[in-house]
Amino acid sequence: MQLVVDRYEVGPVDMNCYVVRAERDAPEAVVIDPGGDAAELRLQLTSSGARCAAILVTHADADHVAGLADLAEATEAPVYAPPKELMPRERATGWLAVRPYDIDTEVTGGEKLDVAGITFEAIAIPGHSPDHVAYYADGSLFSGDLIFAGSVGRVDLSGGDWATLLDSARALLERYPPETTVYPGHGPPTTLGAEKEHNPFLAELRA
Repeated sequence: MQLVVDRYEVGPVDMNCYVVRAERDAPEAVVIDPGGDAAELRLQLTSSGARCAAILVTHADADHVAGLADLAEATEAPVYAPPKELMPRERATGWLAVRPYDIDTEVTGGEKLDVAGITFEAIAIPGHSPDHVAYYADGSLFSGDLIFAGSVGRVDLSGGDWATLLDSARALLERYPPETTVYPGHGPPTTLGAEKEHNPFLAELRA
């Protein structure tokens, strides 16, 4: 099955919010990292003819969860997210206003989530932040702020750690095939194979 993935650049730092469906005319969709205006996301869902069946969060940096509370309240969709106690408080509230939100199902890695006709695997990938998870389904990996096209996530914020980030990247490269499409938290899609071969920040993993 080839997922249908729509990418929306939202918020002041162009964070990628994804709307994912099992097929183009599927009646339900999953929203990953609703960092933008919830009203705009709802309009996009309406225009696609899909109902928000679930909200998945990779990590609680403010730009990834700024619209979470509003979207969850408006759609009544369950929220799957890392436990809040794993995230340093200043990163969750920081420079962008975040309304308090509820988590229906805490995700720490190892879970399988069956939502909107899609089975997602949750993978713990700390390094950029302690709470970080990725979601994998049908050849698509939603990597949050771990791996970007030609770059990686910051480790200079509270809770970040370079060695841990490299270990998480190595685990993804070993676990999934090189043709896996990576949908990062910022920037264009890429593949695991391309990043293993060309990403300068992952050079030591090629040794």
